[in-house]
Amino acid sequence: MTITEKILAAHSGRKKVSPGELINAKVDLVLANDITAPISISEFRKIGAKDVFNKERIALIPDHFAPQKDIKAAEQCKMLREFSREHDLSLYFEVGRMGIEHALLPEEGLVVPGDVVIGADSHTCTYGALGAFSTGVGSTDVAAAMATGDCWFKVPESMKFIYYGKLNKWVSGKDLILHTIGDIGVDGALYMAMEFAGETIENLPMHGRLTMCNMAIEAGGKSGIIVPDKITRSYVRKRAKRPPVFYKPDKNPKYAEIREYDCSKIPLTVSCPHLPSNTRPAAELFEVAVDQVVIGSCTNGRLEDIREAAMIMKGRKVNPNVRMIVIPATQKIYRQAMKEKLLDIFIEAEAVVSTPTCGPCLGGHMGILAKGEKAIATTNRNFVGRMGHPESEVYLSNPAVAAASAVLGRIGTPEELGL
Repeated sequence: MTITEKILAAHSGRKKVSPGELINAKVDLVLANDITAPISISEFRKIGAKDVFNKERIALIPDHFAPQKDIKAAEQCKMLREFSREHDLSLYFEVGRMGIEHALLPEEGLVVPGDVVIGADSHTCTYGALGAFSTGVGSTDVAAAMATGDCWFKVPESMKFIYYGKLNKWVSGKDLILHTIGDIGVDGALYMAMEFAGETIENLPMHGRLTMCNMAIEAGGKSGIIVPDKITRSYVRKRAKRPPVFYKPDKNPKYAEIREYDCSKIPLTVSCPHLPSNTRPAAELFEVAVDQVVIGSCTNGRLEDIREAAMIMKGRKVNPNVRMIVIPATQKIYRQAMKEKLLDIFIEAEAVVSTPTCGPCLGGHMGILAKGEKAIATTNRNFVGRMGHPESEVYLSNPAVAAASAVLGRIGTPEELGL
């Protein structure tokens, strides 16, 4: 079996599962946010459930329209707060004690290797970076899981991606996943478990792995996953709230497809409007002027991302024709960035720093685009109207390219700044 099949077999009380089988599996963590949880809460009540299956295993995180941007958002967030109090949930994270869900849960050690995690948010696939089976589901599935602790799945086929060779300067996990989506397309891994492997992945730090698994959904993947290794062990040792289980695939598991990439040939990569698969080398896009730069999101709002962007911005100014918005993904990241004086660098460069929020990524708030405006962002989607007006455009990149573009006023690379 593959690692995904092993985890699903263990959670469904079976010795073996095969792709295509329908199974019922125990879940270790159920997650929802201020957009999706209100639907789950309504459905939970509708089915007559009296209590949740486990008060320690349901995470409700207001992060999309929070801090509450309007009355409707305030009402949604209130539902989460009241439901959490009613059922005495330990994993409710209020504004000021929170962060973007997919950055917060790994940071707090609430997801561990070997888990099955479901979330009413498509980027729940992020936690595969820790060696967990983790996937987004609908709000009604979350409602049922909150009551029963179970969820049904069709066992996905697995597709293996092998990365080898040395990364070029400034090239990161974001470039690897954008390049991969550019290669296979937005439905190239439809309902597959995307397993990332090879020497390059073995040397990729955890923040890069989280970025890659985060965007598995953008290739149509059911999940992304990386077999746990010494980097995983080191990451979870300091923070795991529960004992992890380190699964690995059998010797010769069956994969639907195996693809290999020579990372020495992968350039700094940008996804152009209006699909994550519409990729081009950043260096070819020098004629694209931008109005807004966003550093943040569940894809690239971690401390290492903030440090990378600050390295580019140090001693430089945001181009007068550009606004730059920096959003640390959690309160801990915000505080550490403050301690390292990274926020000073951005503010001196005339960027704005926001409290943790998903904000502009989904066109929520804190950076909506007007008609005709263009943004380059470290976020994960660039569909039509994703960040605001349907006639605006979003380009996706890693933090180094986004920061360099903020200085240049157009899409550019750190090399153009002599870095």
